[in-house]
Amino acid sequence: MPSTGLVTLLGTAIRQQRHLRELSQCELAELAGVSQAAVARIECGNRAPSIAVLEALLAAMDVQLVVGVEPLDAHLDARIDDLAARPIAERIDELGLHRMLDQLTDFPQVITGSTAALLQGAPVPVKALEIAVRWQDSKRFTHWLEAAYGQRWNARWGEFGGVWLEPEEQGEHRWTTRYGEIRATMCDELPETIEVRHAGRGYQVVPLVQLELTEPRAGDLLRR
Repeated sequence: MPSTGLVTLLGTAIRQQRHLRELSQCELAELAGVSQAAVARIECGNRAPSIAVLEALLAAMDVQLVVGVEPLDAHLDARIDDLAARPIAERIDELGLHRMLDQLTDFPQVITGSTAALLQGAPVPVKALEIAVRWQDSKRFTHWLEAAYGQRWNARWGEFGGVWLEPEEQGEHRWTTRYGEIRATMCDELPETIEVRHAGRGYQVVPLVQLELTEPRAGDLLRR
């Protein structure tokens, strides 16, 4: 069966929930009573799961699927059209990007995700500064978050706070700070970057072609 947007979304949801619980595909498969190969195909978007299999996988992780309907991405298309008409400098100021970057001097990082796409001229929605941070700098990142009055996103409560700040702890790598919201991609080595310049200021960003391959959320928006 050819992959569809819904199949891809379901696969991504299963993979994200599994990662949050630090389960391997084999461990999830055993808990749900399916094969590891089935989990792999579903997560890759190569197989549409049956309702029974989908419910078994989600139940094994103590979550359930919530179904809703909305206009077919019309709101997102309209948002992208609106962003395309706005100057990049205006969007940089609105995000408070300079203020956040000026504070992030305690450890090396590079700009990735939708923020990197914005700086390269892509009209994608951006709600937070997205950066890549090395695992070896995790403690320095945590100390910075503490000094910046950081609170981590709590998926169970649907708000910030009530969970450990440290990236090593379970949960999304997403924090609110006194300077704005930050989302981090934790990695062993920082990705290769290019420099883009706006108003005389340089930014080290992950190239668009690499974002499409490695950042699912930004890649989906770029392919629109």
